[in-house]
Amino acid sequence: MATYDLTPRIAPNLDRHLVFPLLEFLQERQLYPDEQILKAKIELLNKTNMVDYAMDIHKSLYHTEDVPQDMIERRIEVVARLKALEEAAAPLMAFLHNASAVQELRADKQYNLQMLHDRYQIGPEQIEALYQYAKFQFECGNYSGAADYLYQYRALCTNSERSLSALWGKMAAEVLMQNWDIALEELNRLKEIIDSKSFSTPLNQVQSRIWLMHWSLFIFFNNENGRTQIIDLFNQDKYLNAIQTNAPHLLRYLAAAFIVNKRRRPQFKDFIKIIQQEQHSYKDPITDFLACVYVNYDFDEAQKKMKECEEVILNDPFLGKHLEDSNFSTVPLRDEFLENARLFVFETYCRIHQRIDIGVLAEKLNLNYDEAERWIVNLIRNSKLDAKIDSQSGTVIMEPNHINVYEQLIDHTKALSGRTSKLVSQILEHAQAQAAR
Repeated sequence: MATYDLTPRIAPNLDRHLVFPLLEFLQERQLYPDEQILKAKIELLNKTNMVDYAMDIHKSLYHTEDVPQDMIERRIEVVARLKALEEAAAPLMAFLHNASAVQELRADKQYNLQMLHDRYQIGPEQIEALYQYAKFQFECGNYSGAADYLYQYRALCTNSERSLSALWGKMAAEVLMQNWDIALEELNRLKEIIDSKSFSTPLNQVQSRIWLMHWSLFIFFNNENGRTQIIDLFNQDKYLNAIQTNAPHLLRYLAAAFIVNKRRRPQFKDFIKIIQQEQHSYKDPITDFLACVYVNYDFDEAQKKMKECEEVILNDPFLGKHLEDSNFSTVPLRDEFLENARLFVFETYCRIHQRIDIGVLAEKLNLNYDEAERWIVNLIRNSKLDAKIDSQSGTVIMEPNHINVYEQLIDHTKALSGRTSKLVSQILEHAQAQAAR
């Protein structure tokens, strides 16, 4: 299933620290040799200040207690740099740790800067030092400290670009600490800035949207309403265009969200068209399943894809999240996906057949005969489908009350004619009003 692993496509759009959870998941699922994962971790760690962690990985990889001299020297450099940054930011940090002094701050940043300068001799150099210290803390893996200092920095920063950079860092830190509610708040702030900010080129704005969508995967698939929120974000025209242009692999997550979403949205039909259009640029078992059911009406192939979808979900770091309950482990999204996928197959199959053999349907739903019969009975009770089961013949009979295609066409034509007449009358009224002036 490494064929369907999206890590190589997703990782370039993440902060390197956010790649570690993905590598941990892949290592747990054993999709790649352990040695390959450990080497990838060291390569990532070499570009951070997490030297102790890199040393531990090196020991595990090469089965030794010795570490290279360059790692030892690098650790000395990191400790020295951290101490220097702490000293530079010390005046401002002392102020921020003084609760009574902090109460003097106001919403007006210019007032705050002047007040800090006049009363505490804290200027732009100390504020910049706080940013550098927070960033260095993040690179060292101290995400809690980094998040606090980046929050405080943004309250004082007047440089919009630097403030935006701090907000990205703050969101990454909250994600890495699994503070999902706070991370969602930062995500919404970032989206608002990205959508309203004036970028040097349209391409930079598109790239920011792509980064935001990739980072949001951590948040949406760990949030109670995330499956609705991911549709709200990814399915917006500007974001959907960015996906189609630069990141079609994100269609997997939008497709999965549509399938498990309890409220079948009107946008779903339009999304199926997107799946059909983008099959040349990206497809996997999840997008193929939707194409089989809603484009090709190939239910035999859909059955095969359902089995592949299960494997894709289990081996995807966002879709395959495990929940542990004592000695029991489950993947909630997989269970919901398979249940709703069967529903998709059943509904579509029933709409194009009047009499359906339960044995045939059981095969297409990947269930045995008895399971399929119970599943269909429960579905008919809770569904708007007008159907009944003939136990003697072992068939599901659809009641012949569906609107004729020609009747639908006539109704749509009448509605179109009515809307056209109304539009013409509004134009004429407007023209007469203008002439009267």
